[in-house]
Amino acid sequence: MIELIDIHKSFGKNYVLRGLNLKINKGESVVVIGGSGSGKSVILKHIIGLLKPDKGTVMIDNSDISKLSEEELNEVRKRFGMLFQSAALFDSMGVWENVGFGLRQHTHMHDEEIKEIAIKKLKMVGLVNVENLMPSELSGGMRKRVGLARAIAMEPEILLYDEPTTGLDPILADAINDLIINMRITLNITSVAITHDMKSAYKIADRIAMLYNGVIVGVGTPDEVRNTSDPVIRQFITGSASGPIKVEGR
Repeated sequence: MIELIDIHKSFGKNYVLRGLNLKINKGESVVVIGGSGSGKSVILKHIIGLLKPDKGTVMIDNSDISKLSEEELNEVRKRFGMLFQSAALFDSMGVWENVGFGLRQHTHMHDEEIKEIAIKKLKMVGLVNVENLMPSELSGGMRKRVGLARAIAMEPEILLYDEPTTGLDPILADAINDLIINMRITLNITSVAITHDMKSAYKIADRIAMLYNGVIVGVGTPDEVRNTSDPVIRQFITGSASGPIKVEGR
């Protein structure tokens, strides 16, 4: 469903992606791991068309989205949902309005219909009787769930997750992991997540890809990654300061 082919991307003199290749199959859950500032978010932005590569091809099904017009891209983006790292809720809107934001922008539904769908999606992520609250009245875990309800409101084919468990305690993080798994099974969605949380990666992934020095240096199932002998991947998953990945300032 998604294929990144020889993707190069730089920002000024900062070369982030250096010939990256990654293939994601329909219905699969792929997690990209890598250090802070390694370019994981840049990968997501290429997949959804927010960034265009300096060189390379971004295939969604049989279409190279890096060559599409903005109007054509907007049509492709309707197939996506995204859970942002901070949930990115609009503070001036109530919960149901946040969940229904995409429906209001891209359909001709009345508010009553949008609110009904929002309540249904909130229930899917384990939230009831919160539709009339404001984001400021929500806990961090609830904000993530509202963000996930918004991501699935338009029934996307592909869900993107940007550090879905960041800022949550271990119990809440595990609850979000369970939701991600449930969304994929229930809605038959293709999932791409970026994270440095290995517990989350092992739980939600069919395959894990390691980003290092602008390329994918290894891809495997959670068990294959756990048992890898690759020194770069091994250092990252064990959290060791010693190894080929240099710690900034050392």
